[in-house]
Amino acid sequence: MGYAALHWIRTLFRQLPQQKGKGPLGERGENAAAKFLRNEGYKIICRNFRCGAGEIDIVARDGKTLVFVEVKTRADDEPMPEEQVNSVKQHQLTKAARFYLTRFGTAPPPARFDVVAIVWPTGRSPRIRHTRDAFEATF
Repeated sequence: MGYAALHWIRTLFRQLPQQKGKGPLGERGENAAAKFLRNEGYKIICRNFRCGAGEIDIVARDGKTLVFVEVKTRADDEPMPEEQVNSVKQHQLTKAARFYLTRFGTAPPPARFDVVAIVWPTGRSPRIRHTRDAFEATF
């Protein structure tokens, strides 16, 4: 394997820059989203998948379909959490998903992108909205 190929592989697996943590609300939201999806019959494969291309909050299976899930948690509904998954975020998720799918070789399973939006006001129960097939891959 040549130097360029090795450098490219190392770049994909490099540690992502240290980012501020999601914070307690974001972590609670991801836990609630995973529980919600399990209750809907999804099998959670992994959480917080990271690679050089980005991060995917939840990777799950819905039947034979691989589902890449972006979770957005907010204390209130203005702006709507779903609106935060803009074209830039969609492209980043697509790149990370494409990298994840490389482990399947030439015949990856069918896949889609879902968004779980959670509105969790202080001292109240969360409201969870699940948008299946929220956007198309950008590759």
